[in-house]
Amino acid sequence: MVSSSCKKRFGKIMLEKMNIVHQEEIAPRIFAMDLQGEMVSQMKAGQFLHIRVPDDTKLLRRPISISEIDKERKICRIIYRIEGAGTEIFSKLQKGFQLDVMGPQGNGFDLSGLDIEDTALIIGGGIGVPPLLQVAKELHSKGVKVTSVLGFATKAAVILEEEMKKYGRVIVTTDDGSYGRKGYVSSVVNELPESFTAVYACGAPGMLKYVDETFRSHPRAYISMESRMACGMGACYACVLHVAGEDQSVNKRVCEDGPVFETGTVLV
Repeated sequence: MVSSSCKKRFGKIMLEKMNIVHQEEIAPRIFAMDLQGEMVSQMKAGQFLHIRVPDDTKLLRRPISISEIDKERKICRIIYRIEGAGTEIFSKLQKGFQLDVMGPQGNGFDLSGLDIEDTALIIGGGIGVPPLLQVAKELHSKGVKVTSVLGFATKAAVILEEEMKKYGRVIVTTDDGSYGRKGYVSSVVNELPESFTAVYACGAPGMLKYVDETFRSHPRAYISMESRMACGMGACYACVLHVAGEDQSVNKRVCEDGPVFETGTVLV
């Protein structure tokens, strides 16, 4: 049964008790959780959820990217890695538990205007891969030819390879060479012979810096940034980034203005 306990709305952001309908560990310390609720109908690829930890000692919500969206069933999937006490608590929650969720938040990826004549390059690194799955799915549904280059530290950390293969060509790299091609995603991207209509990336700061520099002048290239957040609604300015350009006093908020930015617009 879909939760109907959506109690508040802050502009386009909803506050809802969402039901956990499934959870599993898909790699060491990496979990996939399916949540069901009314707010799924408002979600877009690249947005995130701000989730309250069910522990009164944990005051701040945890921002977690949305990996998959099923609006018909009103179910979304989030994939997260245990990073501390809060996500450790999430990993122990069982089916039927209700989580206090604020969302969907942030600006997602721009997938508009693409069709069967277009090509897209997806670049993901580690736990930055999950939000790109919905991107690949929606692009594929439009007929866009998708190439994904996914980088991980080691074979044990590889996630979503088979899922991404449903929507296009996938090339996997590992830092230690234990699976796929040895090296970073940059070594593969630099060798790709074709050009792409659009580029979408999410991953570690070093990888995003490479993407930002490589595709700075690309007309449709986007990076999804991660940041520590407090309010998650743009009021506290705890997650600011400086805007690229001469005036370093200008900034943008990852939670409100992002997490997705065009390449060349913010300092990575």
